[in-house]
Amino acid sequence: MASPIAPGRQLVSATMLTVDQLAATIGDIADPEIPVLTLSDLGILRGIDLAADGHLVVRITPTYSGCPAIDPIRREVERVVEELGPPDAEVRMELSPPWSTDWMSDDGRRKLLDYGIAPPDPAAEPGCALLSMPARCPRCESEDTREVSRFGSTPCQAQHVCNACLEPFDRFKTLR
Repeated sequence: MASPIAPGRQLVSATMLTVDQLAATIGDIADPEIPVLTLSDLGILRGIDLAADGHLVVRITPTYSGCPAIDPIRREVERVVEELGPPDAEVRMELSPPWSTDWMSDDGRRKLLDYGIAPPDPAAEPGCALLSMPARCPRCESEDTREVSRFGSTPCQAQHVCNACLEPFDRFKTLR
């Protein structure tokens, strides 16, 4: 996905950050539910718009509309923008189009796996139908797994168990 952030434009702030520098700082904010992931890993920073008059709008999208983590995420983004951005900056929630697991970075998927959570299905090639792939066990890498509950440790995860090593694990739900 191409970056929706206009590169190299100067912010009117005490720190004189560029839009790219502010985006990188916001992108490094950790997810409160899965702290090994950042907002960049999740792909929820939709964009940063800087008007000619210096008004800054940061646009974020929750992983789903009822996500309990979006309020702490929004507060942390607001804190960073208040500290580093222009004084009248705003953080805006965008629900359309809805967030998709296709927006997750490859690095984020790897981090999930390393953390013990099976990542969502990879993005489909354009024009290809994607059938739900079996969850790969993050411990033994077996694909002989089954879903135990559609509800996991967070609302965006489902509980699975590996039939090979018998270990339970969460899988990040695929949303498109």
